[in-house]
Amino acid sequence: MSYRKINVAIVGLGFGAEFIPIYQRHSNANMYAICQRNVEKLNEVGDAFGVEKRYTDFDELLKDPAIDAVHINTPIQNHAEQSLKALRAGKHVACTVPMATTVEECRLIVEAVKETGLTYMMMETVVYSREFLFVKEMYESGAMGKLQFLRASHQQEMAGWPGYWEGLPPMHYATHCVAPVVALAKADAEYVSCFGSGRIDEDLISKYGSPFAIESCHIQFRNSDLAAEVTRSLFNTARQYRESFDVYGSKKSFEWTLVEHEDPIIHIGEKPERVKVPDYARLLPSEIQSFTTGGVYDADSNQHLSFIQGAGHGGSHPHLVHEFISSLIDKRQPFPNARQSANITCVGILAHESAMQGGKQMYLPEFTLSLSPDIKNAYVAEAVA
Repeated sequence: MSYRKINVAIVGLGFGAEFIPIYQRHSNANMYAICQRNVEKLNEVGDAFGVEKRYTDFDELLKDPAIDAVHINTPIQNHAEQSLKALRAGKHVACTVPMATTVEECRLIVEAVKETGLTYMMMETVVYSREFLFVKEMYESGAMGKLQFLRASHQQEMAGWPGYWEGLPPMHYATHCVAPVVALAKADAEYVSCFGSGRIDEDLISKYGSPFAIESCHIQFRNSDLAAEVTRSLFNTARQYRESFDVYGSKKSFEWTLVEHEDPIIHIGEKPERVKVPDYARLLPSEIQSFTTGGVYDADSNQHLSFIQGAGHGGSHPHLVHEFISSLIDKRQPFPNARQSANITCVGILAHESAMQGGKQMYLPEFTLSLSPDIKNAYVAEAVA
């Protein structure tokens, strides 16, 4: 690997600040600039981490020729517009989830990547969590046998979060449960069918026109006999935070814990066993290994709510940074790349459309599908780390 440094700018300093010291310690990254509209917050974070280059205007940041890549951590309604602006300004893009909130926005980003030759990576935490890496390793070793079914859920009470979350259709923020089943299947989602259930408060419904407390979606994978089910809730559903996946194989199956801090279960035939999931810091450069088991701040009270509620996002943050930076250095596709990110994101968007139409079957658009007739080989080739 070359030792050229990538000049990175982080946009959005709530959750985004979690990544600053990881980039600072990565041998191929230079934490060059930060961007935040609130000047007081901008200077507080800049002073805390010693980042000198600071912007309050995203468009002005994009004019800086020294910036190679932007890492976007802004509210979800800004993701598509800012990703497109950055790509068209000649910057590589890492963007927190979801990629966008419409199918058309996803299409535009995929096209922009093709037109510019630049890199886009959706920074999906779950597919770099220690739990995912553990199950992936077990499956790829052959220990699980043939995959028979996949299930995932993401249940989270969003009361008290910023106003744009209020009444959000559950499947519009489904990547944390869609991504692991797509990645483990090593296949594209081909079509979905989703049902909504229950009803949220009337004042929440009015914002997006989505009435459902829970949405549950079945996914059929392309050129595969494998299917998956994902469940999502955001409001008016009594449940401890759970971001989970279950994997059923012919030899072994993995089931997520029902209650936080318990150990997951491996089923060998009909015999269940609790298992300790190991950490995967060993896959990372030594300089950033410590970030798999702790937040970036000295005091836990300073950590962003998404990090606290998500149990540290499974140690994924340094893996995400390393995947993005190393893909740029090695001139290869990251995982997930723009097309794969669109497939994952469009599952949720179309699932909500399906739910609003009573479970109508909805096909993923062509631009989200691999061009290779052998989808599994294409997916693995694109996903190589």
